[in-house]
This record gives sequence, structure tokens and C-alpha cells, in this order.
Amino acid sequence: MKSRAAKTLSDLIDPRRAAIGVALAAVACVAVPAILSPYWLYLAITSVIGAVVMQSYGVIVGRAGVMSLCQLSFAAIGAWVVMRLNLADAPGGLIVWVVLGGLAAAPVGMLIGLPALRVRGVNLAVITFGAAVSTDIVLGAKQFPGTEELKTVARPAAFSTNANYFVLVVIVFTVIALALAALDKTRLGRSWLELRHSERMAASHGISVARSKLAAFAISAFVAGVGGGLMAGQLGLVVAGNFAMGQSVTLFAIAILIGPHHPEGALMSGVFGAAMATILEKVRLPQDLGGIVFGIVPIFALRSGMSQTDFTRNRKRLAKARKQRDAAPAADRERADAGPPAERTVGAPARPIGTGPALEVTGLTVRYGPVTALDAVDLTVPAGAVVGLIGPNGAGKSTFISAVGGFLGTLPGTVRLDGVPIDRLAPQVRAARGLRRTFQTTLIAPELTQYEYLDIGAGRRLERAEADELLEFFGCPVGDLPVSIVDAGTRRLLDVAAAIAARPAVALLDEPAAGQSAAESRRLAERLARVPERYGVSVLLVEHDMELVRVACREVTVLDFGHVIATGPTEQVLRDPAVTAAYLGSSDTADGAASATALVTPTG
Repeated sequence: MKSRAAKTLSDLIDPRRAAIGVALAAVACVAVPAILSPYWLYLAITSVIGAVVMQSYGVIVGRAGVMSLCQLSFAAIGAWVVMRLNLADAPGGLIVWVVLGGLAAAPVGMLIGLPALRVRGVNLAVITFGAAVSTDIVLGAKQFPGTEELKTVARPAAFSTNANYFVLVVIVFTVIALALAALDKTRLGRSWLELRHSERMAASHGISVARSKLAAFAISAFVAGVGGGLMAGQLGLVVAGNFAMGQSVTLFAIAILIGPHHPEGALMSGVFGAAMATILEKVRLPQDLGGIVFGIVPIFALRSGMSQTDFTRNRKRLAKARKQRDAAPAADRERADAGPPAERTVGAPARPIGTGPALEVTGLTVRYGPVTALDAVDLTVPAGAVVGLIGPNGAGKSTFISAVGGFLGTLPGTVRLDGVPIDRLAPQVRAARGLRRTFQTTLIAPELTQYEYLDIGAGRRLERAEADELLEFFGCPVGDLPVSIVDAGTRRLLDVAAAIAARPAVALLDEPAAGQSAAESRRLAERLARVPERYGVSVLLVEHDMELVRVACREVTVLDFGHVIATGPTEQVLRDPAVTAAYLGSSDTADGAASATALVTPTG
């Protein structure tokens, strides 16, 4: 049991990085109080407390990609609780009070996060800024507990001096950094990465967007509340000006620029926030210059799509990954060129295949105002089959997948999965029940490795052997390569592998062969044809590549202008004159007949 627990811990936290971080923290605890003067030691304490608060921005802004301008409001709650408990001489002391302050801020964070379930971007930023303004008004109307009585917060005896208090705040910062690093490796932490890049893709993997967002707000509020409590311990008494709404905006700009979701970024942000005014004063520059810098520079970070620490880490990661890729055997780098995949000998067993329809759609209708995108469409995917859904551009194929996946809300018609109605369920619930999908455009977080993305898709931590088998089967390179260095075609194959890794009842694949060469597309077709037997997953395949459809699909349904115009065995449907007319505009000429034959004739 101990070895298993140790293995789990090492999976969550990189032992080498954790050891380096703890060692640096220990050195700082010894060296900083010994070297710095009392004034600069006070600034160092302020910087580390600021770094703790910036870690809350690292959760909500850096990890989840949510624009929040009210993190100092949560810090104010933490400080208020600490001062109230101090005034009441509550048991436990400052360390306990700080934790309670963070816990008090967490539900407030969830409450403010509720609008994030409906709005995002600038609109959400306005709402959170409104919360910061409201906090300013409340704090301005009523003083913090203890300010009228002039009762300062009592520090624990072991941390009563500034030198020792510096050690305390470093310990708190380090513990939070390690906890967040471990959280990054969990399903919740990785769900935040998915949210930052695409909420729809997160939902397609069975992730509850609402729960993930609320968890991000709650955890970020807790961290900010802890920072506010530490601030109360440092200052003894705090006032509303310590948590002004303008400072929240400034810290948000710093978060965008530097990236506090990395420990070094949080520390740099804390130093900038605490020492910028002093630095400007020392070099005799106007104090307003700091606000101008942090108002303009983040615009460039937003344009590039990454913070400074992201940029630095990404360069190192890419350099390391390229060396690893170049050093890998040619067979690993070019798996798509290999012969037929070996039989499965590792991983979870194939999902049991039922006897009835795996997916049954009846009367599905989608309207956009006066336009009918799908008109009472019926489609069945038999258990253990690969079924094609084809049609010309604009026929409604992707709309059908989105509707069946639940991304268009509740619609007229019924959708049954393994005989159970799911048409009133949310997308993430349908995904959890066994209906997975891919998208025409992949939105995989580039900082993930292929192994990590497969874990997200599967909804569980895959054994390396099982992950390697999936990657090899679909012709992807070695799994510890980051997604950022694999080509677009490979990313689409990785999307398919992630969908199959979940062992769903049905996988809805939206043009998985886009970006593939003719030879690669043929190999993909052969593999998709084997998916039901190999993994127990039935497949609905949307494709324009008729050769791929012919090889992979047992049956085909054809859409045109939202109507089903043909359905049945693949060869028979592809020879149907109505299908030829839909694709080519005419089937009455010899050219039309020849083209109809071309639809089902192998191209080499």
C-alpha cells in the first residue's frame, strides 16, 4: 500500500521539481532575513504575501482562463475573518484563523462564479469588477474589526518577529504551490486547461463545465483569502484601502503579463506588485508609470496568447521535445507508415457489444429561425458497426453530430443510447453515459502531452501500456511528446484515440481524416473498421473522403439540405442516383453515371 501511495504522489508531483522548490524556499528562509535590512525584509514579506494572492489569479486566470477582477475582494474577506477572530480572542491562533479566512472566502467565490456559467470574457470581467466595487463600498462604510479598538492581530510566538514571519509566509506559499502543482495533474486541474481552450471540447469529454468553473472560483478565493489573512498578520491592522478595486485590476494585468499559474511567475508578480513603487521612487520616475506599464504591456501578452513564464517554459519544453523526437527510433516517429497494427494484448478489455441499436435517432429537427438545418432526421447505428454520414457541404452533418451530442440544447426528436433516452441530458452527461465526439477543428491544449490528453479523454489515468497501444493503433508518435510539436493531422488522430480511450458506446467522429494524405486516410479507414471488434465501440463517421467511407463503413446515411435522401449498405447507397445528384448536381447523363461509379471505385 505504501509503495502504491508513493507512486500516486510521484505521479501528481514531480519529485525533482518539488525538491528544488523546497530547497530554494529553505535557502530563502535562511538567507533573506540574514542579508536584508529591516525595510527590505518588510518588502520581502509583502512580496511573498502578494505572491500568495497572485496564486489565486494563477488558478482562475492562468489555469481556467476566466477573467476575474475581484480577487482582492476575497483577500479582504480573509483579512476580515482573521481580524474578527483576533478581536474575539478566538482559540487556534493566526495560522488557524488564516485557514478559516480562506474557507470563508471560498463560498463567496462560488457565488460570484455563478454568472460565469452563463457569460464569459469581457462580460464576466465587468461582473467581477462590479463585485470588487461592491466590496469597496461595503468596506468603506464599515471598518475592519479591531480598527476602532486598535487591537492588532497577534502573531504566533514562534513567528512574532519579521524575520520569523517571513519564514511563515514562505512556508505557506510553498505549500500552496505544491498543492496546486499536484492539482494540475488531477482530472480537475486538467479540466481547467480544457476550459481555457474550449468549453465544448471539455463537455465532450464528460467534464462538467459548471463544476470545474465553480471549483476554480472556490479554490482561487480560498487562496486569496489566505493571502488576505497573512496580510492582516503582517500589518496588524488593515483598512479598506489595502484591498482597493483598482489594485485588483493592476494585479489582473500583472497576471496576464507574467503568468502566476507557475510558482516562479507568482513570485515575480508578487515582487512587481510590492516593489514597483519603491523601484520607481529609487530611479526617480513618476509612480503613475507603473500603472501605464501594466495597462499596456499585457495587451501584447494577450495578442501572443501566452504570458512571459508560459513563453519561457514553452521554449524549454519544445527544445527538449524536439531532441527527444529526433533521438527516437524511426519506427516510433513514423508509426503511420507501419503495417497492420498488432492484436491487442494490453489495456482494458473491449466494451461488451449489445444486440440492439447502439444509437437510435428519431425525428431529430434543428431550426435556426426560418432555416431548417435538420428536418425530422432518422438514423440508427447498430451495435458493433461503423456507419457513415455523408453529404455535400451544408447538408447538416456537423449540425447532426452537435445536436445528438447535446450541444444545441433540447430539440424535437428523440436520441437513444443503448435503448435509453438521452435527448434531455446535458452534453457532459451524454458523454459520461457513453456518447463521445470529435470536432472538425481540434482545440487540444498545446501544453499537454499526448499521454495527458488521452487521460483526459478516457476520464481516468491510463496505464502506459494501454496508452501506447492506442497511440500505435492510430498511428500517433510516442506519447510523451507535447501536442504543440505534432502536426495537425496527428492531432486529429489523437482526438480519435482519446474518444476511443473512454470506451464509449458510440463515438461520433467529425471528419477525422482532414489533413491526412491519401495513404494515411486509407490506413485510418482500415483501423476504424476494426474499432468495434477491438474496443467494443460503435462509430458514426462523418467524412467527405469517399474512399475512407467505402473501406470503413458497413452502412451509410446521406444528408442533403437537412433531409435523409438515402440509407443502407455502403456500396448500394454510393451507387444511388439521388446521391450522385446531391454531390454532382445531375445523375441523368453518362458523366453522372460515371461519377456515381467513381464514388465507390477504389483509387489505388
